[in-house]
Amino acid sequence: MNTRVAVTSRVVLPVPQEQAWRAVVDWSRQGQWMLATRVRGGHGPGAQVVARTGIGPVGFTDIMVITHWEPPRRCVVEHTGRVVRGAGVFEVVPAGAGSELRWTERLELPFAAAGRWGWRVVRPLAQRGMDLSLRRFARLAGGAGSG
Repeated sequence: MNTRVAVTSRVVLPVPQEQAWRAVVDWSRQGQWMLATRVRGGHGPGAQVVARTGIGPVGFTDIMVITHWEPPRRCVVEHTGRVVRGAGVFEVVPAGAGSELRWTERLELPFAAAGRWGWRVVRPLAQRGMDLSLRRFARLAGGAGSG
């Protein structure tokens, strides 16, 4: 039996929603802000997105399919691989003169009790990695932001 968990990070951006959206879904540039990850893929429902996460030879390939595409507000990808399963959600909403990016991963943990135990170790690392990635994204988008 799989256990479902979620982790969310957000950052306020000094750029309009449309500009933030274009930057978020520019898959080929995600490696500039997403830690230890290279991404490529298409746009729109049914398009495939492939991410390679890791350092050197240690890592994994995450194959995703876009299941929801609502520019400039929301993109949902379904992780379909053996290592990562579940949904990743990018949401960009207006916030004052700029926008806010919210990144949520809703994951299915394998291995029952062992998966739940492992998540206790991995969750804080995942949270820190997502927070750091979004701070990097904010700098690239032209502002200091907050994680």
